[in-house]
Amino acid sequence: MMSNHNLNQGQHGRSIRGPQSALTDFLASQNISASRIRAEAQARRASATADQALTASATGTSQPSANPQDEYDEGVSFMSAAAAARHARAQKRKKQDEAIEKIKKSRAYKRRKRAHSESDDDLALALLDEKTTPLPGQMSNCEICGKRFTVTPYSRSGPEGGLDEDANKKANKKREVVPKSGAARRKIQSRILDGTYTVGAKNLMTLCIETLASNIHLADDLGDLPPPVIDRIARLLSKSRLLDSRTLDLFLQPHHDTIKVYDAAKLKSDDFIKIFQSVPQLKKLKLRNAIQFTDTVMQYLASRNLALESIYVHGANLLGEDVWLAYLTKKGTHLRSLQIYYTDRHFGDAAVGLLPGVCPNLTRLKICHNQQLSDEGIESIAKLNRLEHLSLQCVKKTNTDPYISVIQKVGSQLQTFSIKKVSDVDDRLLDAIHENCTILSKLRITESEFMTDAGFARLFRGWKNRPLKFVDFQKCRYVDASKPRTNEHMVGLCSQGFEALMEHSGAGLQYLNVHACRHIPREAFERHIRSCPNLREVNVFGCMKVKDVRVPRGKILVGVPNAVGMRIEGVDD
Repeated sequence: MMSNHNLNQGQHGRSIRGPQSALTDFLASQNISASRIRAEAQARRASATADQALTASATGTSQPSANPQDEYDEGVSFMSAAAAARHARAQKRKKQDEAIEKIKKSRAYKRRKRAHSESDDDLALALLDEKTTPLPGQMSNCEICGKRFTVTPYSRSGPEGGLDEDANKKANKKREVVPKSGAARRKIQSRILDGTYTVGAKNLMTLCIETLASNIHLADDLGDLPPPVIDRIARLLSKSRLLDSRTLDLFLQPHHDTIKVYDAAKLKSDDFIKIFQSVPQLKKLKLRNAIQFTDTVMQYLASRNLALESIYVHGANLLGEDVWLAYLTKKGTHLRSLQIYYTDRHFGDAAVGLLPGVCPNLTRLKICHNQQLSDEGIESIAKLNRLEHLSLQCVKKTNTDPYISVIQKVGSQLQTFSIKKVSDVDDRLLDAIHENCTILSKLRITESEFMTDAGFARLFRGWKNRPLKFVDFQKCRYVDASKPRTNEHMVGLCSQGFEALMEHSGAGLQYLNVHACRHIPREAFERHIRSCPNLREVNVFGCMKVKDVRVPRGKILVGVPNAVGMRIEGVDD
């Protein structure tokens, strides 16, 4: 019979442990518990036993056990396995909650939260799923065959795991070639109308800029990028309507002297004031869709020590004319360029009449879609002695005489002359341009109903001006609903005027718009269009006689009335 002393020694002897194996050390380093694996296995067996018992009771085929002790042991085992399964699930939920709390404190979660409107838990779970995705070099189970395989950078991922090499090959064979939809064609046509289309593949710089613009919510700073790149980023953000108070801060640097906002629809008055506070060396300001550019903002700008040389404001309908007059009187001396678009009634003849006295250095003036400007204001423009670029689009009807006065006084120094929707202007203006303008590079006259083909021919024949680079004569045509096909007096740009234009400026022409000049014959158009080596794009919307034109390689013809679409890219040599 063993004594108590020997029994105690035996108990202590059984607790002595030897050296651990390499497998045991590896499992311990990977936080893998043998007891937890055993408990989970018991839980699966207990679940399977319970399912069999439920099935048997439902079918009425249950049989009593022959040994009551076995039933007792099975019950105890089932209870312990269920408790182990509950404990494992609780531990898993606890670890997941800890991981979610850790993710919510990370910078990636905060950046993603600013850009998305999802709930906190859904966003955290999405980031957790991204982190738990197997990386190259790790092991995973194939979601089709269940085989264990090593993940590579070329492994295809799925909703429940990934595909091994064999499954991946089978999936590639089963993949059907999806025909291209019309989305790509519509995107190309949109880029053509925007003027951003280029023949060929995109370069690396363009791809990088597009990637940055699509992930702008992850950017904290644009760094020291050159101004052209920053400008392209701003254009892409504005096109996607992503420019707001937060993304505006990326473009506000104290050392910049130019700010261009191509879509300020989401900006508030405080954001415009922030621009003037953050950029003390500002010289050039460009704002499109500046709806909230109010009197308060303009008054704050006038009170700052900023000497703007260029102002481009689009859509600032909340600015009153008295605020314009006050600003021009105080800061107009430094202005060299003033461009105002869609201000309706709040920049009229009084403001334009003030410009010669308060803006002596003004070289560029553009007033577009203004309901208040009339012949009286146009007469005042002739007093701007240093004017080089003039663009006007008035809502009110204007006559020929004010434009002739401007051409006679400042036409010798004009490089740009653009007037839109001047239905009552006649050939006298063309004769004045022929006599006074000698350094024009851009000429635009649109929607004239009284200029004739003979007047256009007189303009270009024997003209001492250098070849034009930009010509826009859209909708200079004969308009009569009762006789739409007859043009007895040859009103608008017709064959003689077009031939004189191409003989004078064809060698240097880069942009030509003869939209709706319907009386240009196909032979004259095709003969002269090939003699323009620098011409890249031609707009012929509404020219119904331009058909079956052979476009040279690398050139783009927009607006041909056929079933192909609105563009033809030349392929002929």
